[in-house]
Amino acid sequence: MQNHFALFHLPQRFAVDLKALESAYHGVQNQAHPDKFAHAGDAEKRVAMQWATRANEAYQTLKNPLKRARYLCELNGVDLQTESNTSMAPGFLMQQMEWRETLDDARAGKDLTALETLHEELKQARKAEVARIEVLLDADDFTQAAQLVRQLMFLEKFGEEIDSVFSLIEG
Repeated sequence: MQNHFALFHLPQRFAVDLKALESAYHGVQNQAHPDKFAHAGDAEKRVAMQWATRANEAYQTLKNPLKRARYLCELNGVDLQTESNTSMAPGFLMQQMEWRETLDDARAGKDLTALETLHEELKQARKAEVARIEVLLDADDFTQAAQLVRQLMFLEKFGEEIDSVFSLIEG
């Protein structure tokens, strides 16, 4: 089975032309559209549905930086060990602890300004992490990139926590 990049005729690298991805995705979806198989047999309809599902999964993976980074690591034989390897750089862990404290204080004080500041800091940290991951992946350093991908996963999860505190405070 061809990989997601090959499915959309894109180079197998982290830096993806999102317009080309979207265009290729729509092309595959058009080929597998159920209307084209309205008069086909059940087997053909099933194959078309599988293609449409696969194209959707591939598109969702490639358009999301975290999913795309994870996928590239896995494609290149690097297991992210998300369950077993929780080691992080000391500086990254210290930043996490500071942010958690800020989040707890903002929640307790219902401080939207502090929460917005924290959200912006996290947004910048995610952007920087994605840029570092891109450099490593496009240089074929998948092992080093895996460490940063695990860190990005933490950042994404923390972003969800910030969003839930926003919802809680804003009611």
